[in-house]
Amino acid sequence: MDELELLKKDWKKQEGNYPRLSYDQIYNMLWKKSSSIVKWIFVISILEFLFWALITIFFADNDYWKEMERLHLKEFTIAAYIVSYGITFFFIYLFYRNYQRISATDDSSTLMKNILKTRKTVKCYIAYILISTAVTTLVYTYFAFYYHPYTVQVDDVSKYTFTFTQWAIFIGVMALFFGMLLGLIWLFYRVIYGILLKRLNRNYKELKKLEM
Repeated sequence: MDELELLKKDWKKQEGNYPRLSYDQIYNMLWKKSSSIVKWIFVISILEFLFWALITIFFADNDYWKEMERLHLKEFTIAAYIVSYGITFFFIYLFYRNYQRISATDDSSTLMKNILKTRKTVKCYIAYILISTAVTTLVYTYFAFYYHPYTVQVDDVSKYTFTFTQWAIFIGVMALFFGMLLGLIWLFYRVIYGILLKRLNRNYKELKKLEM
């Protein structure tokens, strides 16, 4: 049993000597826990950004950019990096603002509102990651097939035309692949941010009980 649960039990057992002090203790405990959780969300978002930035720097060598140019994806890749980093910076700023707001909160109703804002921001961030991944993956897949050496060098395209069944199988396999990819990404972010969001939601419910 953690310190918060002990405080809650002690608060319920009291018959009127110091109810306000106990209420403040429980509120302060929830406030500190919520502030710590939002701080971790902010820190993790920075670490995640640095990790992917290092991966990009490591793999984006001359051969990589030559391949992107051959596939006519160089301009798209540069634009995707700029947009991605810009939006990620924006979400990191929102996480920081949420942490500042919660750290400066002095009443339970405002704290509950800020907790809801933080949870909404994280959910929007995860949705952005999934949507952007789906879009960029589809674009890269299309250009990779369209400008593949075997596709470009074929003289008689009719020899390699797919039947309806073959197209259905191909589309089904690709849809399965995209579904698995997005599912793994969702699971990854669910593990990283989901635990923190559950704890934040638990604090929110405890605050609602205090207000009753």
